[in-house]
Amino acid sequence: MRLGLAHLVDPRLLPLAEQSRAFYDGRVPGRGPSGPAELDALRAAVPVPVPADPPPLTELVGADGHTVPVRIHLPAGVPPAGVVLELHGGGFYLGSAAASDVRNRRLADALGVVVVSVDYRLAPEHPWPAAPDDCASVALWLAEHAADRFGTTELALLGFSAGSTLAAATLLRMRERGLAPFRTAVLQFGTFDLSGQTPAGRRIADEYFLDAYAGAAADRTHPDLSPVYADLTGLPPVLLVVGAEDVLLEDNLAMAGRLASAGVDVALSVYPEAPHGFTVHPTPLAAAATAEIDAWLAAHLTSGG
Repeated sequence: MRLGLAHLVDPRLLPLAEQSRAFYDGRVPGRGPSGPAELDALRAAVPVPVPADPPPLTELVGADGHTVPVRIHLPAGVPPAGVVLELHGGGFYLGSAAASDVRNRRLADALGVVVVSVDYRLAPEHPWPAAPDDCASVALWLAEHAADRFGTTELALLGFSAGSTLAAATLLRMRERGLAPFRTAVLQFGTFDLSGQTPAGRRIADEYFLDAYAGAAADRTHPDLSPVYADLTGLPPVLLVVGAEDVLLEDNLAMAGRLASAGVDVALSVYPEAPHGFTVHPTPLAAAATAEIDAWLAAHLTSGG
């Protein structure tokens, strides 16, 4: 078997990369804030999220006495085929469930699923383990109540950037409880080594968001912080989506290898010339990735994995 980056890219995507170049021409890759002052400035500049039509339900849900705000998008006019637990991105310090409303509304209608988006607590005000605590509480609530609330036990996880890190942590927490409620997970360009000890992790080791999120953690190789160090056996099928120009590419390649070594059914999709966060950009590459993610979720939610 030949294994190189060129062999990991579907050649059918190459024309889409050419068509997407105009959007990226002159676009400077962003970096996270260098400290609290820049973080505050970034937060102040975030636009008001575009509302979805119809708007989601907003509720407090949870388990074990811990409640978390969520936004629930119900499919229009059809019984739900499943429930997708969506975890937004933003480097653990930015973002909100509301910012995903339009995308989650589209997903609910396209697949006929319920989408539950978690407003997990953000760093540095609430460092680890606050965010994974919140995500696990909602996952437990779904495991206990999806059948009576939504009429289905078909559950999937969908993560975006930092949300993918939290999705991986959520799968591991469920497994440690002896639970396997999720049929599958889709992890888009997650950060899987926050310790800065792997070659991939060292590429972002100077980013302030790592300190903001990890807080006072004594060991940043803890699997709940850095899932690439976890025992990954027993997890459901996983689709990893990442761009070839993403600073986190190597992190995702390493995670794909560790999942495969653990016997997990893993698919890795590398999109040519695509940077971090590309799946929400207005490009042909993003449209192709969205279609792939939709198809993966639909197949696993209707087949039982």
